[in-house]
Amino acid sequence: MIATILLQASSGGLGSYGSLVPMVLIIVVFYFFMIRPQVKKQKDQKKYVEELKKGDRVITTAGIHGRIVDLNETTFLVEVENGKIRFDKSAISLEASKALNTPVVEKKA
Repeated sequence: MIATILLQASSGGLGSYGSLVPMVLIIVVFYFFMIRPQVKKQKDQKKYVEELKKGDRVITTAGIHGRIVDLNETTFLVEVENGKIRFDKSAISLEASKALNTPVVEKKA
């Protein structure tokens, strides 16, 4: 009985390694399509926030538009239409702020 189980297990071709190949492929796909782009986006966000200076126009993740008037290590003082509000650096939206500061090019018909 034990001999037949061993023969069946050994005659499986790749054996236990054959079942690992699909798992490894799934992990590789997750890394390249989900994890790696997210890490790159986080690095870009951090670099953008570190490069901000007084006078830069920003949009927060809550959608508040303003101009930076003061910088600290972890916060910004942003001037809005009716006063000033202090925000954490993580509250600055990279995509929205870049779109705000990118000049609009009009296409001629």
